[in-house]
Amino acid sequence: MEELRPEAFFELDGLECAALFQGLDRVWLALDRIKDYVTSEMKPNVADIRRHGETLRQNVVLWGETLLTEGFELKPGDAAKGLFEVWREGQRLEGASVLYAGASLMDDRIQIGPGVVVEPGALIKGPTIIGARTEVRQGAYIRGSCLVGRACIVGHVTEMKNAVMLDGAKAGHFAYLGDSILGRDVNLGAGTKLANLKIVPGPMRIRVGDRTLEADRRKFGAILGDGVETGCNSVTSPGTLMAPRCLVAPNMTVPAGYYKRRTIVRPG
Repeated sequence: MEELRPEAFFELDGLECAALFQGLDRVWLALDRIKDYVTSEMKPNVADIRRHGETLRQNVVLWGETLLTEGFELKPGDAAKGLFEVWREGQRLEGASVLYAGASLMDDRIQIGPGVVVEPGALIKGPTIIGARTEVRQGAYIRGSCLVGRACIVGHVTEMKNAVMLDGAKAGHFAYLGDSILGRDVNLGAGTKLANLKIVPGPMRIRVGDRTLEADRRKFGAILGDGVETGCNSVTSPGTLMAPRCLVAPNMTVPAGYYKRRTIVRPG
């Protein structure tokens, strides 16, 4: 079924992690690859940062292979737009990443890209890759086996595990992303939950048109194609697949199954 291939959900040309989806005839099979892919592709660069404590006691700047703990000035701005600036001795440090005091790095299997900002209270476990100019906000919980692309937002009290956010995806406030993939420029409204646990044991059954397919997973959140948007306090049921440009109205519970491109899920 062509509509279930990864390329039907995501623009793969020019995508840095396109190999994650290579050769798959069902997009959800990528969920089984995330941990191995992240582990094989990552270039961990936080070992020196962690020497300053699992929970940082001071602001830290990572600039290439240089670690700074003092002598810099921070000029906060929108990290995803490249507007967060770090200065030292009158020079702007292009590509410098900032980890604020109070952020926690729980192991060394973490890659922090250039221009990343990790705010106080965020907690990151590995294996995890955080792409360039991504903002990990206060209280975010990244539980490992996570791939976060460029210019993403992992928001306040947002939790993710075994999940992928492609470039420009945003989960700004109070979201849960478990065993899920967000395409480019997906935007989750505040309080969106991508439920991932099938309560009754057995394979996940997914309705696609007049057919029912099985996914041999008990944990399966949502696959949201490029440009999907959800309204505040919406919930997707385990095993939800939304093709690009779908919209979900606020306060909706989305039944499991496949939704074709530009579907609008709303009351009535």
